[in-house]
Amino acid sequence: MTMTEANSIAPLMRRRIVYIDHTAQLGGGEIALLNLVGNLDCTRFDPHVILFADGPLRERLDRQGIETTLLPLDPSVVAAKKDRLGLRSILRVGDLFKTLRFILRLARALKNLRADLVHANSLKADILGGLAAKWAGIPVLWHVRDRIADDYLPRRVAKMFRALCRLLPDFVVANSAATLSTLQLRKQRSRVVHDGTVPSAPGPFPQSAGALTRVVLVGRICRWKGQHVFIEAAHRVRRLFPAAMFQIVGSPLFEEKLYERELHERVRQLNLDDCIEFLGFRDDVLDVIGQSDILVHASIIGEPFGQVVIEGMAAGKPVVATHGGGIPEIVVDGVTGLLVPMGDAPRMSLAICRLMDDPKAARKMGELGRQRVLEHFRIEHTVDKLQGIYDEMLAGSLVPSPPVLRGRGLG
Repeated sequence: MTMTEANSIAPLMRRRIVYIDHTAQLGGGEIALLNLVGNLDCTRFDPHVILFADGPLRERLDRQGIETTLLPLDPSVVAAKKDRLGLRSILRVGDLFKTLRFILRLARALKNLRADLVHANSLKADILGGLAAKWAGIPVLWHVRDRIADDYLPRRVAKMFRALCRLLPDFVVANSAATLSTLQLRKQRSRVVHDGTVPSAPGPFPQSAGALTRVVLVGRICRWKGQHVFIEAAHRVRRLFPAAMFQIVGSPLFEEKLYERELHERVRQLNLDDCIEFLGFRDDVLDVIGQSDILVHASIIGEPFGQVVIEGMAAGKPVVATHGGGIPEIVVDGVTGLLVPMGDAPRMSLAICRLMDDPKAARKMGELGRQRVLEHFRIEHTVDKLQGIYDEMLAGSLVPSPPVLRGRGLG
């Protein structure tokens, strides 16, 4: 059923779910949101997305026929790095009234949209959307896609977020068991729902020995994503496999331009300009993955989940990934890919060389990885689980009473 056909159904037959995200960039969480809202049962649920900034996400939502509302937030808060959650901008005395006014605007928007349930999709959306939803008297679900741990966020921020997690949301969904464990919540108020993907036909895989040459890393350009480790590993791999080619897909956001310059300089120092290609932001990431031979994940801090890893496995590609966070919940070491210690370029290079040296084994890993995605990480599995949670929340079985805050006079 198309969105247009679904919209013709009587409103009382469908429950409106309003999704909130602070950014319109296309990170892993936003891609997961696109996959989710694009595959909801539109005979039962009516999705609407509120964004605090404009960008590629809004364009993709428009192409999918998903209704969106742009509610601009102060750019200094939108662009603030994740390691501060924008708290300095949110809580600065000079900006406090701006923030309160924004929360009230958001609460009114939720009321005007006749939201039955609010699904907050990012950390900043959790806080601002959680306050607005409570003020409007609407049940709110926090979808936590970041590990709330001291190696991922400053200790004071992690402590504050855990405290808010016990007060604001009616229910919490985490994208991995690794993420959920950092929240320290009661089990009855939370659940793990792994993100899903839409598997397409597997990409071509070289059939001849020694033909694995194209290695790709996909992710936002930032230090914790480990592009520098990938470059050091590529330098080692090139010594044994001179035909190897490496691609880095992604662009820097916020304050990571300096790190990007450091990466380019390191490539020049190692004389790798002829084999390492920076592709920047790509709207056709799945095509790039499909044309590669090996997918590498290089994060030096535990990844909350790993959307690109399941996309690579879905494309039938063998994966080399760092062992941390939610990645071991996806990759079965030695079966669907190879796990290596975080920040260890020598071990990463050895894993890549192992795959290049045995294309037949690499091909088998890719096949088993795709099968694992089909069995555990299809978008249908994610949607079914979340729709079940929506049903329980809307029936009142998951929502604590009374709520912490209740709006007044919003009309």
